Amino acid sequence: MNFSFYANSNIDNTLKELDSNPKGLGDVEAVKRLAQYGPNALSSREMKWWQIFLSQFNTPFIYLLVGAALLSIFLGQYPDAIVIFAFILINSLLGFNNEYHSHKSLELLKKFIVNKTKVLRNGFETIIEAKDLVPGDICIIEAGDIIPADIRFIETSSLTIDESILTGESVPTDKISGSITEKDIPIYKASNIGFSGTAAISGRGVGVVFGTGQNSAIGRISKLTVETYRESSFEKNISKFSKFILRMIVIIITLLFIINIALKSGKANIFEILLFSVALAVSVVPEALPVVVTIALSKGAIKLAKDKVVVKRLSAVEDLGSVEILCTDKTGTLTENKLTVSDILSDTNEQAVFYATLGNTITKTGEESLDAFDIALMKWLPEEDKIKMAQYEKLDEIPFDPIRRRHTVLIKNKNECILIVRGASESVWNLCKNLPEEKIKEMKSWIAERGSEGKRVITVAKKEIDDGLNCKITEDENGLEFLGLISFIDPIKDTAKDTLEQAKQLGVRIKILTGDSREVAGAVAKAVGLISGPSEVITGDEFEKDKSKEEMFALAEKYNVFARVTPEQKYKIIEVLQSKYEVGFLGEGINDAPALKLANVGIVVNAASDLARDSADVVLLERSLNVIIKGIRDGRAIFENTVKYIKTTLVSNFGNFYTLAIAAIFIPVLPMLPAQILLLNLLSDFPMIAISTDNVDEGRLRRPRSYQVREILFISIILGLVSTVFDFLFFAIFNHPIHPQILQTNWFIGSVLTELALIYSLRTRLPFWKGSRPTTGLIVLPILAGLSTVLLPFTTWGRQYFGFMKPEINSLILIFGIVLVYFLTTEIIKVLYYKNKLNLNTDFDLPVGEQKII
Repeated sequence: MNFSFYANSNIDNTLKELDSNPKGLGDVEAVKRLAQYGPNALSSREMKWWQIFLSQFNTPFIYLLVGAALLSIFLGQYPDAIVIFAFILINSLLGFNNEYHSHKSLELLKKFIVNKTKVLRNGFETIIEAKDLVPGDICIIEAGDIIPADIRFIETSSLTIDESILTGESVPTDKISGSITEKDIPIYKASNIGFSGTAAISGRGVGVVFGTGQNSAIGRISKLTVETYRESSFEKNISKFSKFILRMIVIIITLLFIINIALKSGKANIFEILLFSVALAVSVVPEALPVVVTIALSKGAIKLAKDKVVVKRLSAVEDLGSVEILCTDKTGTLTENKLTVSDILSDTNEQAVFYATLGNTITKTGEESLDAFDIALMKWLPEEDKIKMAQYEKLDEIPFDPIRRRHTVLIKNKNECILIVRGASESVWNLCKNLPEEKIKEMKSWIAERGSEGKRVITVAKKEIDDGLNCKITEDENGLEFLGLISFIDPIKDTAKDTLEQAKQLGVRIKILTGDSREVAGAVAKAVGLISGPSEVITGDEFEKDKSKEEMFALAEKYNVFARVTPEQKYKIIEVLQSKYEVGFLGEGINDAPALKLANVGIVVNAASDLARDSADVVLLERSLNVIIKGIRDGRAIFENTVKYIKTTLVSNFGNFYTLAIAAIFIPVLPMLPAQILLLNLLSDFPMIAISTDNVDEGRLRRPRSYQVREILFISIILGLVSTVFDFLFFAIFNHPIHPQILQTNWFIGSVLTELALIYSLRTRLPFWKGSRPTTGLIVLPILAGLSTVLLPFTTWGRQYFGFMKPEINSLILIFGIVLVYFLTTEIIKVLYYKNKLNLNTDFDLPVGEQKII
């Protein structure tokens, strides 16, 4: 049943509806109800180690590699199959290691969560497991407790609850036991309801449980979370690329088969031609891609871990780079999430704050208040006044409630008794004496000005009582002496403006989704430069009510600040934005779980609810928007390095493919032996893995990008043809009718060196000398591979096992010259291609949302 029903019911009707009483349930009845309603727990998905391991194989590209390996076995190319399976295993182990340790770290955090609660059973207080709570139980809530289920309060004493995990409201809510007349109220107006997962800040309350587990208010949120599925940006991009490779292989097999049949006519062995065509097509597959991607992602995850960020899903590191819109709450990300005293309007500021602090929400002497206002007041107070406070004790009080809108306490020390009242301004002014109209007008103007700045204001007044023991608060709460107005603010973080500027430079739009009021959300957004005025704030109801999907998308795109949003509205905002953009979401509350799971990248803080943490991809051990922006930058660098590898290896593979396909038709001898081809792949692939750690040109990080298959294919075909031209140059120079080893050895050396040179050309779109400096790994590994290539034919081992012959010095000099010309040629074509592409204003460089899907 909806919580609004119980909020509208009085205490007697509520107890009757739940078949309970103020003394609580009996043990036998509690057992029956537990069997009827089930445990008070939400289902959560816990990944086993073997599930994490198997998930590493669940990508289209791995399927493609497995197919290539099986085909290699069928063709008798066992070394090729071993290399491909080795790449698959290395990739899976690397991914498993990172994700398994991330999941174990998060499981350790759960051990610190206390899951017990105090209830009345058989008329006696007892402590039970929270999972054993049932509807009708009488639950006792005290300061510091986490409310274990949805309850209707039947008794409260100065009880305030932090409901920020559900509402996003940063200020605690005062709770009452009376019924509420308004129907179908939102959570933030349910002042007599305690919601599961929220925290008691001060006071004490007793309530009857009406919603447990999936039947609580968060059950609906949990259900929406479980039913939500989204494919990550990384998965979509790799899937798109894999489909392209598969289509290309089919086309290549068909063309090669037709050409060979046409040229060789009746002499053709159809089965041999088919096998040769399939083998050549498979050779185009960039088999080291998963390893390159995993190493790049692991490096990014390690870098994020140093900034206290745990990545649950390794591919989320690259997904961060694709984010175009980041939705976040303001509290703790743009603000400090700590109220502080901002301004005071009083004749004596110290006196106003001193008495406001004395009128705090604690119920016992010596306790420290958890109320955000009390903490702010204590921090402002001078040390001598803090010492003076210990001389007072509380005699009586009337807690704050939404009807009175003030909190009244009676305190005393050795010499005096004082009645202190603090609360909403007009409710206190009406009790004060000698307040002229001009003063009230001045105060109203002052309050309005602070309200427009997102500040909260309380009024403080006092009255000296002659006989405190006989004081009746309700009767003596008049003729008060006005002390002053105190405003509070959640300060903007020092790094907030710089972080937003960095986001802007990266092409990331920040949108605030908060349960806070329009005024508070607008003031924060204006202070950090996100909006220019309050008219640029929209509420959740204004966004959703009577709107079509097209209208909601237009509003979601137009506005950057959304106030008073419900969980369902957060979900809808992200959903409509995803029709065009890649969206990240930073949340922490139970109410954020569906949106976290739906977003392309879900991010939570360490203190987030279990449900929110289970739904997220990234966990921040320290709340910071700046860390996320750094993560987006790192994700883009990883993406760029992945594309570098794909281009480089496809150019090399296309070049070799063209050469071998043509050579097989026109040249009577094998231009390279199978063992030499395998060695060529090893010597060129492993240095290419170093691309995963390369530096990236600054200009390539300024916008989110997507795998543009058309552009990758186009540049790969063009430069692949250039590579083929130089391969035939080697054939023309070194082909020997009697000694094929001369061609095989020199072409082997030239092929490896040209592929290594290609790395330095394609690692930047700029002329190579203007690009960012290569990393040490990308300098050292290609040099070692190049030296090994040149020296191997001079060794007995190289000549005996790989069929090389000792090359002549003149031949080596000629090879080096050809490699240099090849490098310069690829540089010229590359620079002209990208310059022409830029002039044509093609969509290759547009933001992700504006690029065409190919």
